[in-house]
Amino acid sequence: MSTETTVKAPAPPKKFGTFGGVFTPSTLTILGVIMFLRFGQVVGESGIYHAVLIILCAKLITTLTAFSISAVATNTRVEGGGAYFLISRSLGVEFGGAIGIVFFLAQAISVAMYVIGFTEALVNLFPDSGYSALEIGSVVNFFVFVCVFIGAGWTIKMQYGILAILLLSLISFFAGALPEATAARAAENMGPGYTGGQSVFTMFALFVPAVTGIMAGVNMSGDLKNPGRSIPGGTIAAIAFTALVYLGMAWTLAAAVPRDTLQTNAFIVADIAKWPIAIHAGIFAATLSSALGSMMGAPRILQAVARDRIFKGLNRFAIGGGNSDEPRRATIVAFLIAQAALMVGDLNAIAPIITMFFMVTYGTINLACFYESVTKNPSYRPAFKLSNRFTALLGTVGCVAVMIFLEPLWAIVAIGAMAALHWWIGRKQVYARWGNVTSGVAYERARKALLRLEMEKYHSKNWRPAILALSGGAFRRNHLTEYGSWLTAGRGILSFGQIIVGEVEENLERRNSAEVKLRKFIAEEEVEGFPAVVVEDSVLMGLAHLLQCHGIGGLRSNTVMLGWSENPEHASGFFEMQRMIRRFERSIIIVQSQNEGPLRWAPPKGSIDIWWRGGKNGNLMLTLAHLLKQNSGWRGRKIRILVPIDADQDPDKAQVPLLEMIEKARVDAVPVMLPTESDNDAWKAASAEAAVVFIGYDPPREEEVATFHKEISDAIEDLQQVLLVSSSGGVSLAG
Repeated sequence: MSTETTVKAPAPPKKFGTFGGVFTPSTLTILGVIMFLRFGQVVGESGIYHAVLIILCAKLITTLTAFSISAVATNTRVEGGGAYFLISRSLGVEFGGAIGIVFFLAQAISVAMYVIGFTEALVNLFPDSGYSALEIGSVVNFFVFVCVFIGAGWTIKMQYGILAILLLSLISFFAGALPEATAARAAENMGPGYTGGQSVFTMFALFVPAVTGIMAGVNMSGDLKNPGRSIPGGTIAAIAFTALVYLGMAWTLAAAVPRDTLQTNAFIVADIAKWPIAIHAGIFAATLSSALGSMMGAPRILQAVARDRIFKGLNRFAIGGGNSDEPRRATIVAFLIAQAALMVGDLNAIAPIITMFFMVTYGTINLACFYESVTKNPSYRPAFKLSNRFTALLGTVGCVAVMIFLEPLWAIVAIGAMAALHWWIGRKQVYARWGNVTSGVAYERARKALLRLEMEKYHSKNWRPAILALSGGAFRRNHLTEYGSWLTAGRGILSFGQIIVGEVEENLERRNSAEVKLRKFIAEEEVEGFPAVVVEDSVLMGLAHLLQCHGIGGLRSNTVMLGWSENPEHASGFFEMQRMIRRFERSIIIVQSQNEGPLRWAPPKGSIDIWWRGGKNGNLMLTLAHLLKQNSGWRGRKIRILVPIDADQDPDKAQVPLLEMIEKARVDAVPVMLPTESDNDAWKAASAEAAVVFIGYDPPREEEVATFHKEISDAIEDLQQVLLVSSSGGVSLAG
């Protein structure tokens, strides 16, 4: 059964614009711990050429992702939840829920990475403090938690001052490093000089966490005045500005500092600066602000996931506190996760984990934008025009390639975690009230497949059952539901047809109600089928309506399934329907069951018998028997083909043509020869213990109805279950 997801929560007041809400937190997160404590090593190992290549590749991926973010953000009204909100409203609840959990963990663990960077700088500045790195880190983590727990408003305002300190530290660096720069030193450091197993990939992995800060502003989507304007403008501006900073620093470091110093001195940026204290202040400011940004973003993601009620255990985190609806419960969880990650204590060990989780998120955002573009959904009309299917696809491929090249094992872990969460959410059948691209993808695939079927010439070896079961309401004739599902499971299409007799205008409400009941029955019984309810003046006209109009292109029904009518008084109308069905060139299956109670999905014991009178109906009967046997409840049952022969015929010779036919058809069946002239009695005796019996027939002419009905009634009497089959052709056993 489905579970509804969306619970409308009080919206927090939108306070911040492009600069304060997106550009500032994104810039502070990008120009963080990696720039001050690891970028010198990246330049020293990689040289100018490779360092520039690393920067440009990383920025290309984030730029393409920013384009996709901007497109999705300008195509819908953005609420709280950042990347989770954008993905869930595009790719659906399964992808959204999986990304929401993964991205929340990535953001929470990022807090630990920034706190570790802060701690390293503090320990370097005061080596004799007497406190361990874990003790200092825990205090800093708790301080960050308290700041965010109080509220985001004053925390974001505090970031303006942090940005000023960061800019001052950059001025100090360039003021001290540029006078030391020489063309000769730059030439020496132009090429790579990798040591100790390092490579361009390991340096890329070390640097990439620096550029993942583009989500810091997106995560504040619920606190922005105009997310559709602020997210594109602020994110792209932050990417461009920080790209110039990193490129300038790479050239300056390579031209001013010897390679071995760059490779071994983690604090070279401070050592070469004009005012080293400004660099330490910048490190403290950048790492602290990045930690604050991640600590603010992570709880908002968890709160958004909880409010959509995807995971029942997370519902308690949907509650906000204060007038601004702060996610305080989720903030506590983020703090505990960050504290656990602090126990690792190694920046280089945490960085790959964060990289993988961020790359999965970026790749999924690009995938969402790509799907929105290729499905040609009329509702996809983003105001941001720089994104298209090609940029989105390139961004997706780039993210996946980065994951595989950097850390194949962690890539498998990240993708596996996503897949497991996606499967689990899908298995729960969580229902989302928002539209998403999943239906658009299905629609586009179906449209193209239908056009292809229409253009391709039909071949009899490609026959599949497209059954229209005239159930009169599926819940009334459950044996039709069972056999219709068994015969089409995974290979065909099943529709439930219901005809309401009367005037259309007077019965529209009744028709709609009947369709709702059919849909409910299909959902509750987990049947793969479609409802088809029509109103007509008579049953015969209703049947003609269904045969002409139900289905589309190559997916029109080719077989009609009926329940056996035992009443001789109804025989005339019953067989008149069948003659009409055959005039429309549809095959017929009539189901007679001794067990017409509730759905059981458990067939009776015994074999699957076919009463064989030749290939006219035999090809279809053998095909249906084979399809029946593919179901788990029927697997292992023997298909027996019962053939009457004259008493003087040699059974071994008589079965040779049938064995050849079975071999060509590649069906697991055995022939059974019945040497008798009165075949009905012999067949009934042979099939007394059969689970189901297939019997071929042709609809009788009007004057033959009474006699034919009696003959069939006598033939199927005492048999457990019977499928009467009349083939319109088009079925081939060979090929």
